[in-house]
This record gives sequence, structure tokens and C-alpha cells, in this order.
Amino acid sequence: MVMLNHDSQYIRAVYLKREQISSYDHFPLNLPVIRNFQELKLHPSVTYIIGENGMGKSTLLEGIAIALGFNPEGGTLNFHFSSYDSHSNLDEYLGLVKGVNRAKDHFFFRAETFYNVATNIEDLDKEPMSGRRIIDSFGGKSLHEQSHGESFFAAFIERFQGNGLYILDEPEAALSPLRQMSMLARINELVQQGSQFIISTHSPIIMAYPNAKIIQLTEAGMRESTLEDTNHYSIMKQFFEDKDRLLHHLFR
Repeated sequence: MVMLNHDSQYIRAVYLKREQISSYDHFPLNLPVIRNFQELKLHPSVTYIIGENGMGKSTLLEGIAIALGFNPEGGTLNFHFSSYDSHSNLDEYLGLVKGVNRAKDHFFFRAETFYNVATNIEDLDKEPMSGRRIIDSFGGKSLHEQSHGESFFAAFIERFQGNGLYILDEPEAALSPLRQMSMLARINELVQQGSQFIISTHSPIIMAYPNAKIIQLTEAGMRESTLEDTNHYSIMKQFFEDKDRLLHHLFR
């Protein structure tokens, strides 16, 4: 197994079908990232989509995932449940430039709806069926009988198999800093096994994967960044290097 390159990556780019848009006045087309959308060229291994709250990270990631055939609440391409219908129709306006290779494994991980995925797995495993239980591919232990962090990590360690396309929306939500570093190691293992990641995150630890592409969403649209130039990194650096001074200004 080898790392993907620009010729072999599963998804090369995402573009906006502007000819189908008559107005940018309503959500999600009124988001700055959509109004100012440029073709989003993806890294063969790891692409991060970052930005402040409200910039549209999760909406963009959701639109890409649905356009690929994923369930809006997450899971594999075979998950078709719906706990609630709150996703946008952004996928209708997104086009995907796919590579010649096809991923053998797929997963859309959403921190905010992973509980619903866990519930659906239990419901499906209660139905009469032959063969392996779905939960066995997550380590065999009910995801509801684990902490959020443990259940998240079970997906990354047990379920992700390599040669995969993995879309992760804020995977750090229930992970300690140590677990986040362990997740980086797991991402590296999977990249070495021919996997491609698209990740939305607020965590400077998670976005530290070497040579990855970091796309920062701002009011002006999208721009490529380095880890050290992100607001996330600079704010955390300022905080830990001069915590007392920063707290003094915050508490005034």
C-alpha cells in the first residue's frame, strides 16, 4: 500500500455550479465562502477546512459529503437513516472532480451526530441477519456504552480500514489533547495505506499533519494558509506564552 498522489487521489477538487444559482440571498448560498467560492483543490492526503464559527465549514463539508452520496448525519455510504432533516441543499450546487481511482472504504464522521450513527448501528444489529454485526467493525463494544471520546476513537481505530476516503467534521470534539495526537498518528497510518482525508477542525493539534493543505474560510472567502499563520495557532501560542497578560485584558 502506498500514499496517494495527484494522479491517484480519489477527489481532486470541488467547484461551484454558478450557472445553476439565480440568487445568493438565502442560506447556504449567502455564506461568504459560497459567495466568494473558488475552485477548492484538494490535497492527495489531507486537506483541512478551518475558520471561525459561522464561516460555513460544517455546511461546506456536509455539502461535499452529500454530493459524494453520504448520509447527512454521517456513517458509511450504506447508512440511510434520518433523525432529523436539517441539512442544507448546498450539495445541489457543488461539483466534484474525481480521480481515476475509487476508494475501497468510505466514512463521513460528524461529531454532533455521531450519537445518531451509534443508535442506528444498534437498531440495524437488532434486525435478523446473517453475517457479521455492524458493531463488530467498531471493535464489538456498544458505542453507547463508551464515553464520547472512546466511541469516537473506536471509529478511527477500528472502523477505518485504509484505501479510504474519510470526511471528518470536528473530530476533536470529545478527544483529549493526548487522544488528538494519537489521532494524528492514526491519520498517518491511514495515509500510508492509500487514504485521503478532508477535515474540518478548530484544533491546532489536529491540523498539524505535515505537508497538508490548510484552507481558511474568512468573510472574504477562502485562502490557503500554513499552521503557524492560522488564527487558531497564533491565539493558542499567545495564550500559553503570556497567559497572565492575556487574562488581564480579558477580565478587564
